[in-house]
Amino acid sequence: HLYEERGPSFPSVLRGMFAIALWDAARSRLVLARDRVGKKPLHYVELADGGLAFASELKALLLLGIPRELDPRALDAYLALQYVPGEAVGVGGIRRLPPGHVLVCEDGVVRRSRFWELDPQPRELADDEWLDLVRETVRAAVRRRLVSDVPLGALLSGGIDSSIVVALMAQESSEPVRTFTVGVGDPRYDERAPALAVARAFGTRHEELVVEPDPLDLVSRLSSFLDEPLGDEAILPTFLVCEAARRHVTVALVGDGGDEAFAGYERYAAVRLAGALARAPVLPSVAAPVLRALPAGRREPRSAAFRAARLLEVASAPASERYGRLVEVFPPGLRAELYTRELLADVGLPRASSSLLGAAPSSGLTGLQALDVRTYLPDDLLVKADRASMAVSLELRSPFLDPDVLALGLSLPDRLKVAGRRGKIALRRAFGDLLPPEILKRPKTGFGVPLGPWFRGPLRELARDLLLEGAARRGRFRPETIRRLLDEHLDGRRDHGHRLWCLLVLELWERAWLDRAPSSAVPAATAS
Repeated sequence: HLYEERGPSFPSVLRGMFAIALWDAARSRLVLARDRVGKKPLHYVELADGGLAFASELKALLLLGIPRELDPRALDAYLALQYVPGEAVGVGGIRRLPPGHVLVCEDGVVRRSRFWELDPQPRELADDEWLDLVRETVRAAVRRRLVSDVPLGALLSGGIDSSIVVALMAQESSEPVRTFTVGVGDPRYDERAPALAVARAFGTRHEELVVEPDPLDLVSRLSSFLDEPLGDEAILPTFLVCEAARRHVTVALVGDGGDEAFAGYERYAAVRLAGALARAPVLPSVAAPVLRALPAGRREPRSAAFRAARLLEVASAPASERYGRLVEVFPPGLRAELYTRELLADVGLPRASSSLLGAAPSSGLTGLQALDVRTYLPDDLLVKADRASMAVSLELRSPFLDPDVLALGLSLPDRLKVAGRRGKIALRRAFGDLLPPEILKRPKTGFGVPLGPWFRGPLRELARDLLLEGAARRGRFRPETIRRLLDEHLDGRRDHGHRLWCLLVLELWERAWLDRAPSSAVPAATAS
């Protein structure tokens, strides 16, 4: 009925997450629409016979006989960033419909248009007025996502974002909120203690899943539901906690989007600090090797020495490249060493990560936040969340990705975003009286797994077999460079865990989805 009233512009008044395919038989018109920030996937491909095929999953489109070959430029972007940014997935002409867009296929013509764009509105307000707006807007977003006719809970990490969601859920709910946390044996990645503090503070019905992950089992399960290359290892703990929660609830609220909306990533502060360091009397390019000489500066990505060394290396780069350097996995020089002569001929000189991301739409912190909303959020984080949750049929809802919350967060003045190395100043001040003090003081840790130890232990033989006997024989990568990465990692000279993971996922993905025809049991829908 909304389409009958408004035509193809109907998504502009919808909220929440959706991927919609609508067939207007009277006009022989197909309409595809994807939600504002890309919470739900929607892929399509224009076929040689003039038809158009669409699906939620890439593997459904592979059934149509399109070429199952990876575009070298998509490969290069994936190794640089751990995901393929933009519309092209790099296989057989398959494209993503961008977030906030409508596609209309009619009379053999395909037209796309944008129905929403993030539009920050900076204003001159006192801090108290801004904080009132933050409280009201976030609370309203949580309240909207509590409407459900099935069991509902929350995934609780102990970070400030999910803790705020749980606190507001508890205030809005007449029954105790159900919360779920996954814990592992490695204390660097175990968030059970802070999550439990939040659960106790708000009287939730709390479930802890304590796991000693079997990396080999997790890797084999990952291949079954990840049908496009994604090197974000946080998909593994996300999958585990979704699996645990699904035993009790059908819908779960999460804190996704808080970092983008309220400037929580350390790299936002790091860009500022790198600019200051670039003007320091002691050149960063001189100081960085000193820290890299320390064992922790080479082996432990979460150590102070490793992070400081990376910051100094970034500070020595041109200003236009610093943000890209902070998020890249394989820098251009290492990609050039990795690629064979044949792949280099197809790719050309590997591009800087900043070039692959594109320019920020505006300057300063707001521009970096908007860049992440355009790239990292839909093409990495939301792919990870959707694939991990849908693999166990759990619906995730993200209050911080509400368009009102995003627009407000980006509109805040810088003083309410970042102070020193700490981000999310507005959230900390707006909800500081609700949360346990230890949550407010916690540094951002991220959701991850110990890739470094895994590749020196349970994944060691699998990595050698798949990368040297598999990936290196495809003719794209130099075996000697892969062997050097493995050897440097195994003997502790460097930590290449994240890089090896990206290569491993790529090889597993190609074996599962490109080397063989996908199962015909997977449905696909087409229209022409």
